[in-house]
Amino acid sequence: MNEWIPVYQAANSLEAHTLKGAMEVAGIAVLLQGEALSGALGEQPVNAVEVTLLIHPADLEGARHILEQYRRGNGGSWRCPRCGEHNAASFEICWRCGQEPDPGV
Repeated sequence: MNEWIPVYQAANSLEAHTLKGAMEVAGIAVLLQGEALSGALGEQPVNAVEVTLLIHPADLEGARHILEQYRRGNGGSWRCPRCGEHNAASFEICWRCGQEPDPGV
């Protein structure tokens, strides 16, 4: 399976890496395209070069779910079922108490 398809055009490298991390936590392999071009721009703003996230077609549904959460503003974050703490999507366990998220989250 060497085929990669574009799934999102990030405004900058920071946004691209945030989404890449959220997808990788969910088991989705991600390639970033266009990130290396930012070094050629010199002292340009961070959003001068858009970065494309590429995934395998089989992961499209999962990636769309993560992107929808991101667009809604929670970026895939979750609330700990034990202590109620808010955790970023990149955390596999609660940073406060060590509890894992509910399986449906």
